[in-house]
Amino acid sequence: MKKICILAIAALAMVACGKKYTAQTVVLNNQNDSMNYALGLMNGSQLKMYQLRNDSSIETVAEFMDALQRGYDGKVEQLGEVAAIGKNIGQAIKASETTGLADNPAWTLNEKLFFQGLVNALYNDTIVMNADAARNYFQAQYQASALSNDSTKAGKVIKGKCPSTLKVVTLANQNDSVNYAFGYLNGTEVAMYVLAMDSTGEQKKEFIAYINKGLKSNIKNPQLANMGEQIGKSIKEQEAVGLIGEPSLSTNFELIKQGFVNGLLGATEQWNSEFAGEYIQQTMSNIKYGNSKEEGEKFLAENALKEGVITTTSGLQYEVIKMGKGKKPVATDKVKVHYHGTLINGTVFDSSVDRNEPITFGLTQVIAGWTEGLQLMPVGSKFKLYIPYQLGYGSQQAGSIPPYSTLIFEVELLGIEK
Repeated sequence: MKKICILAIAALAMVACGKKYTAQTVVLNNQNDSMNYALGLMNGSQLKMYQLRNDSSIETVAEFMDALQRGYDGKVEQLGEVAAIGKNIGQAIKASETTGLADNPAWTLNEKLFFQGLVNALYNDTIVMNADAARNYFQAQYQASALSNDSTKAGKVIKGKCPSTLKVVTLANQNDSVNYAFGYLNGTEVAMYVLAMDSTGEQKKEFIAYINKGLKSNIKNPQLANMGEQIGKSIKEQEAVGLIGEPSLSTNFELIKQGFVNGLLGATEQWNSEFAGEYIQQTMSNIKYGNSKEEGEKFLAENALKEGVITTTSGLQYEVIKMGKGKKPVATDKVKVHYHGTLINGTVFDSSVDRNEPITFGLTQVIAGWTEGLQLMPVGSKFKLYIPYQLGYGSQQAGSIPPYSTLIFEVELLGIEK
């Protein structure tokens, strides 16, 4: 089916539609507001860059935003696969009226021949062309046109509906042949992948009917409009489960919409896409792992009161199990250690002791809690380090270590390497 869509919507145009949308600075009163705006802005910016190739024309933005609203309001016709593909092809051919057949400005669109080729393929009529001939001819003409410097403009579009019966046609010139071949190619794909199980012919009728319905549409970029409708529908569905599936966050469609508009128009003075993405990631991490942060802070506060536990100015806590008599390393040294790492609930996440394999590393290559703690240890020492999340892996997931985790390490300094 994807292959069909690529063929059928090769020619798309951007023209005026809907009301105008303008960039605006928004007021964000809380985390919920910020998440809604960030989601819209990030997606709008990515849509502009990757789907619209930085096209920020108000016509293009309006077409997408109108479709987004339709999807959110539930004003989208629910179609089966056959009808949806038919309608999409009709809309795409309608859009081709302003760009030329297959997005080639030198090829005049002849809807009568295109659709007759499509229908003849549906009925497996091979009098004029078969599938191989159509494919070879179209590809050869397309490649030749791409390599030429022909600046010829397409002539007046020859409009026509999609017929319901096969018909032998006369192809008077290259333009006629290209239109017929392109239609035949699309019809071959549809017959093979969409209508293969149509034993009664009813699906053919439905398919052709929706092609003609699509031809009457004012949508100029079907792919973009469909994307907008689907996103709008998804946003509406999130009202029942929470924004991005998070029950503690409610959807605010107006802020999402303005985020989309600002992203599509490249209005990033307030926030940019990168900041929005980071904000979403950070906020979701805070929501999911906020308890880890609070539990770690409570643990360290209680641990600091225990006999033998020393707290440094950075917040690192350590306890001397055995004090060695060797030299203390400096930050630029490479050290050899044995260690056993756990979370505050006792879960072991890493242990060279269990592997019976000491590890060697530079003190600048590890988390800040280790860099600081090991410089307090003479060679031969064994310390217990209690590392707050800020001196560990912070808000990031690190393997099996959750974000905001307080870490506990028993570390034995075996030596300083040269």
